[in-house]
Amino acid sequence: MPSLRHEKLAYADGATIIAGVDEAGRGPLAGPVVAAAVILPHEYRHKVLNDSKQLTERERETLYAELTTAPEIRWAVGLSDVAIIDSYNILRATWRAMVLALDALPVKPDYVLVDGLRVPAIRLRQKSIIKGDAKSYSIAAASVIAKVTRDRLMLQLHEQYPQYNFAQHKGYGTPEHLAALAQHGPSPIHRRTFAPVRQAGAPVQTEFALA
Repeated sequence: MPSLRHEKLAYADGATIIAGVDEAGRGPLAGPVVAAAVILPHEYRHKVLNDSKQLTERERETLYAELTTAPEIRWAVGLSDVAIIDSYNILRATWRAMVLALDALPVKPDYVLVDGLRVPAIRLRQKSIIKGDAKSYSIAAASVIAKVTRDRLMLQLHEQYPQYNFAQHKGYGTPEHLAALAQHGPSPIHRRTFAPVRQAGAPVQTEFALA
């Protein structure tokens, strides 16, 4: 379960405002990659908060509501759409989403805890933590907000492109999704630089604008 160990080490090292950052959606074949940045109170504790992948959808939704309505918690999201992903590659698009989330915070942090590897695009003091979403409350909170935000966006996309059933797989390369790609070809929100999408042929000419 996550704890405040890494946050406390950062405070001891001189940090005053710490943001946890995580992303959702690096692996799917369609849709945006979403990042979230979260600043928690110094003594924050939670009995359920964990890596979003370890939680049920209902638990994530409940935690999302708690995290995004608590006045003492500061948070923001950023995303890179398919055009950015295909232009810059998924890694750089993910970095961009993280920077956008940090820039959108109402308070500027002076230290960032990042899930995974170091992010060169973040021009702040940072500590990268492998599997950080299971070790740091700040990163776990960011993982939940990023995941729920992206899942909701994919539900919107499902309404526009029901033939792919994004509501079920959220754009990941499941057998069902791959079969739909083979039958219908890619939509405009499929990542054309990803091999299974390239192999499926030319994109369907359908307009889409993310609200």
